[in-house]
Amino acid sequence: MNIDLKPYQEKAVNQLVETAVKLLDYDGPGEVCIFQAPTGSGKTVMMAKFIEGLIKELPKEDFCFIWMSIGKGELHLQSKHSLEKIFSGFPRVVSVETEFSGGRERIVQNEVVVANWEKLRAKDKTNEDWTNIVMKDGEKINFREVLEKTREQRKIILIIDESHVSADTRRANELRDIISADIVMEMSATPKRPQQELSFTQELAKGGAGYVIVDPKDVIDEGMIKKEIIINEDIEKIAQSEDDSQAAVLEAAYRKRLELKKAFAKEGSDINPLVLAQIPTAEAGEQKIEAVKKFLANKNIVERKDGHGNGKLAVWLAEQKSELIDWIAEPDNEIEFLIFKQAIDTGWDCPRAHILVKFRETHNIVFEIQTVGRILRMPEQHHYVNEILNRGYIYTNLQSIAVKKEEYNPNIIKHLRAERIKGYKSIKFESYYKARADYGDVTSSFHKVFEKAADDYFGTSRKRKPIENTNAVESKGVDLSVRKYLQEIIADTHVDVKDFDELEGRLDTDALAKLQVAADELMLFFEQTIKNNLGPFKNVKRSVPSVKAAIYIWFKAVLGSEEWGEDDMFMSQRIFMHNKNLVHFQKILSSAVDTYVSVKEQEIKERVEESEQIYPFELRPELFYNEYADEIVKVGRYAYDPCYLNIDRSAPERKFETFIDDNSLKMDWWWKNGENKLDYFGIKYEYQNTIYTFYPDYLVRFKDGRIAILEVKETNDRDGLSYTKAKAEALQKYIKKSGNNNLFGGIVIERSGSWLFNDKSKYDWDKCEKGDWSDWMALRLRLI
Repeated sequence: MNIDLKPYQEKAVNQLVETAVKLLDYDGPGEVCIFQAPTGSGKTVMMAKFIEGLIKELPKEDFCFIWMSIGKGELHLQSKHSLEKIFSGFPRVVSVETEFSGGRERIVQNEVVVANWEKLRAKDKTNEDWTNIVMKDGEKINFREVLEKTREQRKIILIIDESHVSADTRRANELRDIISADIVMEMSATPKRPQQELSFTQELAKGGAGYVIVDPKDVIDEGMIKKEIIINEDIEKIAQSEDDSQAAVLEAAYRKRLELKKAFAKEGSDINPLVLAQIPTAEAGEQKIEAVKKFLANKNIVERKDGHGNGKLAVWLAEQKSELIDWIAEPDNEIEFLIFKQAIDTGWDCPRAHILVKFRETHNIVFEIQTVGRILRMPEQHHYVNEILNRGYIYTNLQSIAVKKEEYNPNIIKHLRAERIKGYKSIKFESYYKARADYGDVTSSFHKVFEKAADDYFGTSRKRKPIENTNAVESKGVDLSVRKYLQEIIADTHVDVKDFDELEGRLDTDALAKLQVAADELMLFFEQTIKNNLGPFKNVKRSVPSVKAAIYIWFKAVLGSEEWGEDDMFMSQRIFMHNKNLVHFQKILSSAVDTYVSVKEQEIKERVEESEQIYPFELRPELFYNEYADEIVKVGRYAYDPCYLNIDRSAPERKFETFIDDNSLKMDWWWKNGENKLDYFGIKYEYQNTIYTFYPDYLVRFKDGRIAILEVKETNDRDGLSYTKAKAEALQKYIKKSGNNNLFGGIVIERSGSWLFNDKSKYDWDKCEKGDWSDWMALRLRLI
């Protein structure tokens, strides 16, 4: 299956391969690699591509893979099905139950064996005998013996999916010892082992542990997961018309699903958003199921049984086979509500799941990533214009909610509600929003640019046979027969100890030795060469994977590198980096990057046009916050009650809030703006031929109808000559264009305890440095 990996996925796969190669060099067994990636980032795809990459990287190594899935149901079969789709026949994927019930002696080279962690490690509590037939002693060979015979011939790589669940219990550790894998790859969004990211240019941590970490921001930026989770949105309004809290949360979920369905249709998508209704596992669970069914029946949402009913409702219980939930996951499946009693909070993929309903338990629920994981994924792996589709929603009738601090992905779960103050008067602003269109990086659109640059340089083409292309390349003086990448190092150099303290600078020597460079070092040299030739594209982290892919694709498509009998990726690196060849490829890369600048500009322009929105802005009736990212601030006349402000706001902003609160007698309200979402107020501005969105810090509405738009800056504003100038002038243009005489605004700074204000149409930082400000009294007079 040809999968176009996201940049962060490609980077993670490369790091996993590099880490595994290093860990395999240790004496073992049992070296561990922790793979931490957010729910919805594509962990299964990345780990599958790791398997493919490791097989390519070490073609002469003899190893096999055991893939352990967690869960008491049969979700491991979903993992097997996913791996089979990705691998498309190689490597072979089998389940332990069907292949190792007594007929086979060992796992073969490169084979991937999928098993259920709980089932495989299960023992009888009375006599400690294995209960799984594949583990039991008997006339036929059991899986423990299969593992022993396998280790005699090849290495075993154990992959534990969702390793934070039961992977370190006594019985689990016993199973680890039985498998005795050479490497253990633990993957989870929230691993229990210490989280530590290591540079791959450094040695791995002592004890044979490697860490590969995917940044949640990269996953969100790529549109793979939702931006945030909102708990109980609009619940108080809905509760007024319902008999009890149970009916209120169901009604809220029902209305939100209809709203989402309409929003998807407006986006041109046929996604049918799904509501997951989790029933408590206590004895009252059966009564709860019937109560939910009754509520939904009144909405004409019923099960299909014996050919009757519309099939918009489904019930999944722990004892049922996983085929049902696989079918439900289809993007346009007719099922609108899924009731489940056994928690499916780990392992199940259903990207169209958008709303979670959780009913009161006998104990308090702590909301964390695992709880909401099933509604985190984006159904089509991109964010939408309508922001309501980029959020997940939870409705619950719990009396109290505790939210776990997410060190790894902070501020994702928002459960603290603030309501807009009564008597709020409409402001009717025109607001601008643009989804981020540029990250300063090289993207996959570079592939064609590099191919054309290389073809123009060598006179090659996909339309020609590979042998014709290789002849053309070699005619330019490129050596394609490189089998090793050699590096000169100092050899046989003697230093007189008497002169040691006097040595300074470079130690010259004519004695040099040529030694082969290890694969991981070659990768570092290769990547550094790319970094040195990225030109104006400063986002190295995102750019390098795209450039590497472009080079590999050209070698494969034009020179037929996959037929060279060695790993084509690393063979391409050797040829590219060979001393004789590098000058040619650097010229090509430099030329391609220069050409790509205009290509990227057009790409950004198209993205901007697609993502731009101008819309009427009002403060939302309610906003939601996270207790670890936001704090309650006791102030007067804030636009929301209570007042939550971001913990990380700047020192000048905190000072200005005190100033504005002390001078608020004639205000209706003041409000701290946010950024990057349609919930907030934005102004369009341009800087260095690129369009951005400016989110002014504060809005202030006065009792006489005047409204102030204010941006607070540091006393010695480092951006005064650049971004601030562009923002300040865009703000004045916005105010003038609005035609609203009650609207004013500008840049605000504090100097020597006084607040200064600039609302000039032309923002000149040199003049500002010399005092081109209205003094604090003028600003105070405006405020009061």
